Amino acid sequence: MGNLERIGHLDYADMHQVMHATDVAVPAEDVLRLLAETGNWTWIFPSVVDIVHEDAPEAEDRLRIVEATAGGPRSRTIRRVVEPDTWQMHFEDLTCAAPFAGLGGVWTIERHGAGASRVRLEHKFAASGTGQAGVERARAEAREKGRSELAALKTNVEFAHATQEATFSFEDSVLVNGTAEDAYAFINDAHLWADRLPHVHTVHLTEETPGLQTLVMDTQAKDGSIHTTKSYRVTTPHHRISYKQITLPALLDHHTGTWTFHPTPHGVTVTSQHTVTIKTTNITNILGPRATLDDARKYVHTALSTNSQATLDHAKNHTENRQHP
Repeated sequence: MGNLERIGHLDYADMHQVMHATDVAVPAEDVLRLLAETGNWTWIFPSVVDIVHEDAPEAEDRLRIVEATAGGPRSRTIRRVVEPDTWQMHFEDLTCAAPFAGLGGVWTIERHGAGASRVRLEHKFAASGTGQAGVERARAEAREKGRSELAALKTNVEFAHATQEATFSFEDSVLVNGTAEDAYAFINDAHLWADRLPHVHTVHLTEETPGLQTLVMDTQAKDGSIHTTKSYRVTTPHHRISYKQITLPALLDHHTGTWTFHPTPHGVTVTSQHTVTIKTTNITNILGPRATLDDARKYVHTALSTNSQATLDHAKNHTENRQHP
């Protein structure tokens, strides 16, 4: 595993290895940068909902990764070392579950011709099951992880590189004369939004694991149409609520967002931030034969910002009325 022992000491008695590789039509420098910056993972890897950086020794990262699974949002923690000089990123999963007793690996980025790269993903693992059957079960899952992660990397990084304007971010903010705790409570208590927000028709919120929420809503767009959305949310009380939309409208390939709460001498600034990727192949189908990417950007920005600003305004009114009944 090269220098993986620096972070994981993966000296399990029975280690096994699987390796996958893919060619990416993006310069190696850009691929390494995109992988190293964890803020990109939510759009590179479809299952990743959020990344939380935790305390770690110098020259290491300790990352809590929240992922979408068939059973809802789940979290796991990895150690990571990025080595730009060797074009590698080493990792070890600290929260292994069956079929693994231990799991680690390394991403390696290589230059591969003009403006292209070859990406290798190696997994080393110890199986939790006994006998050859346990090893083969773990091997099959490691292979699937490798194939799916490389396929997602290739597809999404190549698209982002070729159509950079399709992905963009924006935010809306409001200053609330109140506390971060009260403003946060309004956004966190999404199960009450059907009674509090006029654009929300129905809502269902579940939180089987504290801090990991599943939110399903029917909301009304500016044109009067009703859309059902499903999102996974990660909450950090009184500071931050991040989310990833799992069911997407036809015009979007990706949508994540964050609500933040920053106390100020005059109250608390509440901000709603969105990052979206336009599904460019659907632009003319939805907006008309002459519609452009710029038209789609404006349409999506207006639709999301309208609902965000409405939520912010109601959060402000609700919180300030609590302060001054």
